[in-house]
Amino acid sequence: MMNQISLRPSLVARSLGLVALALVLASTAGRLAAHLIPNPYVRRAAVMFDVDSEGNFPAAFSALLLLSAAFLLATITILERRRAGSPVLHWATLSTGFFLMAFDEAFGFHERLTAVVRDWLGGEHFGIFNFAWVVPGIALVVVLGLFFARFLACLPVTTRTSFLIAAMFYLGGAIGLELVGGLSFELHGPSTFTYNLITTIEESMEMTGVIIFIWALTVYMAANYRDVSFRFEESVGEFRDQVPGDPSR
Repeated sequence: MMNQISLRPSLVARSLGLVALALVLASTAGRLAAHLIPNPYVRRAAVMFDVDSEGNFPAAFSALLLLSAAFLLATITILERRRAGSPVLHWATLSTGFFLMAFDEAFGFHERLTAVVRDWLGGEHFGIFNFAWVVPGIALVVVLGLFFARFLACLPVTTRTSFLIAAMFYLGGAIGLELVGGLSFELHGPSTFTYNLITTIEESMEMTGVIIFIWALTVYMAANYRDVSFRFEESVGEFRDQVPGDPSR
C-alpha cells in the first residue's frame, strides 16, 4: 500500500496567505502597543512580531517560504532532467538562488553589504540608496533578468504570467520600497509612522510574491507531473539491524 499526501495549490496558497496576514496584523498591533505603552516587556514582545526585525516569527516564516519554494524548484529540476531539451540549468539556478535567499533571510547577510557599498560610493547622504545593498541588488536583478528571459518565454502562459506577477510583488517590495524606505530613514529616522508603514507594506509584498510563486510552482507540477512520489531505498532488514531490541530479530 502506497501512502500519499495530496496538496491543492489553492489551499496551500490560502493557508500561507492567512499566516502572512496574521503576522502583518500582529506586527502592526505590536508596534502600536509599543508606542502607546512605554514598557520594556511590551517592546520586547512587539519586536518578536515586527516584520522589519530579524530573528523573530515573521523572519522565520519568510525564510520558510523561500525554503519551500527552493524545495519545489529542486523537485522540478530533478523531474525535468528526464525531459529532452528541458531548461534544467535554469530550474537548478532558481532552486539554488532560493536556497541562498532563504539563508540570507534567516541571517540578513545582504544588509551587511550596506556599509561596504557606502564606503565604496563615498559621501554621507545617499538618499534612496541609503540602504546601499540595493545597488548590487539591482545589478544582480538585471543580470538574472537577461539570463531568464528566454526561459520565461518558453514557459506556459499561465506559469509565465504568475512568475512575473510574483516577481513584481517581491522585487517591488524588496528593492522598490527599500529605496523609498531608505530615503524616509535618512530624512526622518526609523521611528516615524511613514517609515513603519513603508516597511510593513514592503514585507507584505515580499511574502505575497513568494506565496504567489509557490502557488505557481504547485500548479505547474500538478499540470506536468500530477503524481510525484518519494522512494526510500534503505531496506527493512537494514533498518532492523540499526534498531536495538527489535522484537523481530
